[in-house]
Amino acid sequence: MAEGDTVFATAARMHHALAGHVLTATDLRVPRYATADLSGQTVREVGARGKHLFVRTDGGVSVHSHLGMDGSWRLYEPGERWRGRAFEVRAVLTTEERIAVGRRLRRVEVIRTRAEPELLAHLGPDVLGPGWDAAEATRRLVASPDREVGDALVDQSVMAGPGNVYRSEVCFLAGVDPRTAVGSISDPSGIVEMMRSLMHRNRVGGRRVTTDDPRPGHDLWVYGRGGRPCRRCGTPIRSFARGPRSRERITFACPRCQPLVDPSVLDES
Repeated sequence: MAEGDTVFATAARMHHALAGHVLTATDLRVPRYATADLSGQTVREVGARGKHLFVRTDGGVSVHSHLGMDGSWRLYEPGERWRGRAFEVRAVLTTEERIAVGRRLRRVEVIRTRAEPELLAHLGPDVLGPGWDAAEATRRLVASPDREVGDALVDQSVMAGPGNVYRSEVCFLAGVDPRTAVGSISDPSGIVEMMRSLMHRNRVGGRRVTTDDPRPGHDLWVYGRGGRPCRRCGTPIRSFARGPRSRERITFACPRCQPLVDPSVLDES
């Protein structure tokens, strides 16, 4: 799942491969930018802000992408066979040395680099960014005390980067039901710092680990483990849907380690 740590690691890999190299061809497979041609421009840098990724050129433009739920950027050598299905490809950036292929991207566009701040103005502090501001993130978190803490944690205007996996994992480690009102949280700044700590540990990519045990199947506390025993107390993990209709996400919690607001509405799976 493409949360802020995944985007951060992707940007770092792409920067290493593309920065300083001239684009020999670009292929943006979205109607509005299908004729855009950035060939001849040099990639200055590749950077991330929350879940947004930017490939910036010396022509003053940026290829902006949002990975969404399951988008990805992969790097290939010239002549190397691309993995996956061709119809899922939405962007191709080519240099003499490498080819960056964006697949299943939620959003792809070309913008002026100077327009990035306006595009991102709605975002809260970037959990993995150089300007991380824990105090401001905490202020935004507690600004709506009646809001569910799980909902607030994935609101990008509170903090840029966290997604559904970190919502479940941070709430478990904090010992709170994700449906708990923010105003009832005894240590909101601690939850913010926990989010920063977990995401920072996973910023280099690879398997996401929140348990300090990188073995497959041992890497997460509760996320994706509905019906399986809690790693701490053995109680079956419960799951429930949160979010607006058609955009619901399944959240996971332990009913013993996280005293639940309303256990009656939980799934049994």
